Amino acid sequence: MPRGRYSLHDPHDHTPLADEHFHCAPGPSGWRYVARLTTPAGEPSGSVDLALDELGRPIRLELQAGGWQVRGAALDGVTWVRTDPTGTHATEGNVRAHAFTGPSPAFLVATARLLRLTPSAAATRVRLVAFTDPVLAPRTVDQSWALVDRETHATDNGPLIVDAYQVTALDTGEQHTVHLAGDVVLSAPGIELEDLDSPPSDLG
Repeated sequence: MPRGRYSLHDPHDHTPLADEHFHCAPGPSGWRYVARLTTPAGEPSGSVDLALDELGRPIRLELQAGGWQVRGAALDGVTWVRTDPTGTHATEGNVRAHAFTGPSPAFLVATARLLRLTPSAAATRVRLVAFTDPVLAPRTVDQSWALVDRETHATDNGPLIVDAYQVTALDTGEQHTVHLAGDVVLSAPGIELEDLDSPPSDLG
């Protein structure tokens, strides 16, 4: 069960945003990722709890940031409830989308798990609901994912397979590369893996 820490920063000017202290593991029904976020000063700033089924669909999502809370799941597309900091108002949303996304590295692993791409496959289009900081505002985004490279590296714990995905934002055409090893993000825009105390899990 990998445990570690990601540092999150602005991908454009590299301003530090948060540290995400996480652990994740495959289970009998799929995969789960749990994390707590702290500011660069070390103050608590939010949390992530994401559970996927064996097909990579989100069966439970709970996010907290800035006093706001989101709970969601795959239901008639994806459905969520967003609650304000006072807890007096809750708004429900539903979009014909495949899954959720957001700043957390968990969502990159989840999308790759959902798409199950192979190096020879064509790019695949996916529609996601993104929850953006600082108030978890929902926004529907369309992306294209392609698995462009797969490398095997020898380690003390056996071979480590690293996948490189090219992700394209279909509204702007902006492209970036995401490197994954099992259920751990090795590198992506705005994300650095700072600590990892055990090898990534093989999600198959």
